[in-house]
Amino acid sequence: MTPVDPPSLSRRVVAEFVGTAALVTVIVGSGIAATSLSPGDDGLQLFYTSTATVFGLASLILMMGPVSGAHLNPVISAADWWLGRQAGSGLRGSQLAAYATAQGAGAIVGAVLANLMFDVSTTWSRTERSDWHLWLGEIVATAGLVALVFALARTHRGAWAAPAVGAYIGAAYWFTSSTSFANPAVTVGRMFSDTFAGIEPASVPAFLAAQLMGGAVGLALVAVLYPDAAVAADDVVVPRRSDARHRGTGKRNHEHE
Repeated sequence: MTPVDPPSLSRRVVAEFVGTAALVTVIVGSGIAATSLSPGDDGLQLFYTSTATVFGLASLILMMGPVSGAHLNPVISAADWWLGRQAGSGLRGSQLAAYATAQGAGAIVGAVLANLMFDVSTTWSRTERSDWHLWLGEIVATAGLVALVFALARTHRGAWAAPAVGAYIGAAYWFTSSTSFANPAVTVGRMFSDTFAGIEPASVPAFLAAQLMGGAVGLALVAVLYPDAAVAADDVVVPRRSDARHRGTGKRNHEHE
């Protein structure tokens, strides 16, 4: 089979921008719809939003994965860069900067798009999310996400990334106190939604710090469970290389684990 060249950086950046924008549109749009459908019922609102996020995220990973890996999250991209340095794989520094910029910009565009679709004004959120137990929830949610995607990549189970990551985030909506933002770009985007899904700007810095800490914890867990995970950095979240030689190598590595 003829090897397939990996997508250009420009295509990958577009995929990260569009994918992150769509993800935030799903989160914010479902939050607006949930508030309208079940005003005053936080439980039902969370159910609506978490369900939409599970299916939306899984679909976006399937769509964008073959192009950019479907990181859709600066913490995942940063973890990919950090681990990949050890094996000459994963994102380079300039690529990390491009990914993170596209993800952040996409998140803001996604929130504005959701507001426009529901005819809601784009204003700063007034939803306060500032307490130590919420920050702990973000650490736990982000650490688990990082550990999951690198475990899937290292064990050559990238085909499971869409349902596994979607299921994990859907579950984390419920088992973490913060409802699992677990994504700095999504956190920034949600500042622009004064709805059930929003977060006030003053609460954002602590959330971002907790997410970065969670990413570090996740990397530490990966180092213990999968000490050679750096070799799989090119396969996070979904493998971008699709030539026969790469697949054959992956199969042989898997057989010797």
